[in-house]
Amino acid sequence: MSTIVYPSPIFGPVHSRRLGVSLGINLLPSDGKWCSFDCIYCECGLNEERRAKAPLPTRQEVSSALESQLIKMQNEGPRPDVLTFAGNGEPTLHPLFPEIVDDVIGLRDKYFPEAKISVLSNSTRVSSAAVREALLRTDNPIMKLDTVSADYIRRLDRPQGHYDVAAIIGHLAEMSPKVIIQTMFLTGMGMDNTGEEYVSPWLEALHRIKPRQVMIYTVARETPVSGLEKARADVLDSIARRVREAGFDCSVSY
Repeated sequence: MSTIVYPSPIFGPVHSRRLGVSLGINLLPSDGKWCSFDCIYCECGLNEERRAKAPLPTRQEVSSALESQLIKMQNEGPRPDVLTFAGNGEPTLHPLFPEIVDDVIGLRDKYFPEAKISVLSNSTRVSSAAVREALLRTDNPIMKLDTVSADYIRRLDRPQGHYDVAAIIGHLAEMSPKVIIQTMFLTGMGMDNTGEEYVSPWLEALHRIKPRQVMIYTVARETPVSGLEKARADVLDSIARRVREAGFDCSVSY
């Protein structure tokens, strides 16, 4: 089973199916995972199999590496569409996440002011006001909400500590109208969140959160737990149609 571990603190640029030319900012160790979820579909593998031994990159290391790469891209291309906090786990776990966000904004404004700043987050740290405020200083705070079923989250996302989905939804609502919601739909191994029992409550949560956009997607790479399957394209299209009928912009990645 093939999984990906990203360099740290900067990787890419890569072409993202959702974001375009994306320069990755990995605030986690370069030799493994550091995440508050242990998703069975994670492209970086399972936490136990990818335990990190290297330290977190420092604020100065992130800033210096990012500036060097931006200078290189300014001289050689390509021009980034987005600078994306992503990588080997949950970026908001870095204790200096808010300060690093401010550094990245400053460097973006200096070298590529037209580029956007995105964060791919599992939403587990939105209870922190400082984290929420930092996320809202970015252009695209893309926050995970795979379902509102606590049992399904336990089996699919496998939180590594206390996780209260109702509280998470409440904090995501505090981030409206800027917040973007991302949701993984998949089937296989007894998992399937494409049915009405999951989609209808999830749509109700969207009404409460009032996101700027909803991104729905399915597995695109080999998963660490075998037997998981893509959600069918027609099923994703049907869910997206309901999201749009509810008044929200919705993108689909198959």
